[in-house]
Amino acid sequence: MKKTFLSVSVAALAMSFPGLGVDAQQSPGLIAAPDRRPGEGAGPFPTLTIRNVIVIDGTGAPPFGPANVIVENNRIARIENAGTPGVPSKAPAPAAAPNVIDGTGMFLMPGFVNLHAHLGDPQKSRENEYTYKLYMAHGVTTIRGVELTAQPMALSEKARSAANQIVAPRIWNYQRPGAGWGKGVVDTPEKAREWVQWCAANGVDGMKLVAYPPHLMSALLDEANKLGLGSTAHLEQRGVAQMDALTAAKMGLRTVTHFYGHFEPLMKDYRVQPWPEAMNYNDEQYRFGQVARLWNLIHEPGSDPWKAYLQEHLKLQTIFDPTMTAYAAGRDVMRMRNADWHDKYTLPSLMDFYTPNRENHGSYFFDWTHQDEIAWRNFYQVWFKLLNDYKKMGGRVTVSDDAAYIYNTWGFGVIHEMELLLEAGFHPLEVIRAATMHGAEALTEPKNRLPDFGIVRAGMLADMVLVDHNPLHNIKVLYGTGALRLNDRTGQMERVGGIRYTIKDGIVYDAKKLLADVAAMVEKQKKERARTTSR
Repeated sequence: MKKTFLSVSVAALAMSFPGLGVDAQQSPGLIAAPDRRPGEGAGPFPTLTIRNVIVIDGTGAPPFGPANVIVENNRIARIENAGTPGVPSKAPAPAAAPNVIDGTGMFLMPGFVNLHAHLGDPQKSRENEYTYKLYMAHGVTTIRGVELTAQPMALSEKARSAANQIVAPRIWNYQRPGAGWGKGVVDTPEKAREWVQWCAANGVDGMKLVAYPPHLMSALLDEANKLGLGSTAHLEQRGVAQMDALTAAKMGLRTVTHFYGHFEPLMKDYRVQPWPEAMNYNDEQYRFGQVARLWNLIHEPGSDPWKAYLQEHLKLQTIFDPTMTAYAAGRDVMRMRNADWHDKYTLPSLMDFYTPNRENHGSYFFDWTHQDEIAWRNFYQVWFKLLNDYKKMGGRVTVSDDAAYIYNTWGFGVIHEMELLLEAGFHPLEVIRAATMHGAEALTEPKNRLPDFGIVRAGMLADMVLVDHNPLHNIKVLYGTGALRLNDRTGQMERVGGIRYTIKDGIVYDAKKLLADVAAMVEKQKKERARTTSR
């Protein structure tokens, strides 16, 4: 009887948990990125020199410079001192050349790593080019797709990006259990292990998990860790009572994404969240609205249970990947709905998707009240403390966006996530480390190797970001829309910043040109809609 009951339960779970029962992934109706066109990126060069730049290396070290960063083909060959701060350079001005960048007044950082990325779909954006160019324009040179899209396209786009045939970040391909292999539901530990083995042989770098039952979760994680596959988990509400973040981490989970699973084991008086009697997980205003009601049901920040919880994760070296930007509209929907970038850079189809709709995932503001926003603001204060306390202990926190849902547009969300870490109490250098070195470690550690990206250092891949304003002074200068600042000479407000160059594999991309391409795609769709409406 017990065996039959478990079998029925797992079958039911396979129907409700995304990915558990996937037999074969269907084409999502996306248009693959086009081959790089003439003028899209320069290089790689036998030698590329970035002169007189200030370097923020991604490790948490203070900025240094002026320095010359010399790249050979696709790797940083060496970094040389280029003079004394405050003293005019004695070196002659560089001649104009495609393989010399005058970095005077600029700041150079490692390319950013986004650990929670998805492509679009026909409702949001059919064209992968739109997504990739938004990411590259915001300095994102590496993404972890969780999942990026269905396995065949994810594998193809990963290979084309690695060969620099397309304008796109380098791609790490994580898939959900059962995806791609065509052998039916993963409903036993034996099938879980077999699917992980299939992944290791078929270009999958790791697993995107939800809160699976313990007998499946332990098999998936054990086999993945044996074979060098990474793991990240959204420990969603339907399974978190059995599989919270600490339970999963003890089984071998490497990254906890979002916040699910952190607060449940910290509850004082309950082991299950006290849902209202009308609760229905499939009604997304309940699903997202009720999460925030946990903020005052847990042990207080700084209490012994709170510290013990974080110390356990520290021992296990769990990485927290919060994606705070994905939920930020919950605490101020008007701000996110009217963000500066929507008009020029968010496709009308994507804005339609964001608009409250009971069928679109994450478009849930059906009757969003001040009580909901206050609950989310309180929740964020506790969430901030969790992340900052973990960081202060030595725990690693990373940067990602989980776009494009909930008024959170690709690329812009990555920079917003950095802003939110600052609000949580991180120093700007800690934020940049979270977005670079720590993200790279999260990807390479399962494979038992040191990262060769995420740090500006000799020998590393030439994945870098150049911006002409100091991000430690104002991280908003990393947004494609830049930051507003008063020009005292003209008496007018002006926009400053925006990333100038994104360098991936030694290929130099004009970030402003990438954004202009995105703006043209948005304008094209607006005109197409206007023609359709006027008929």
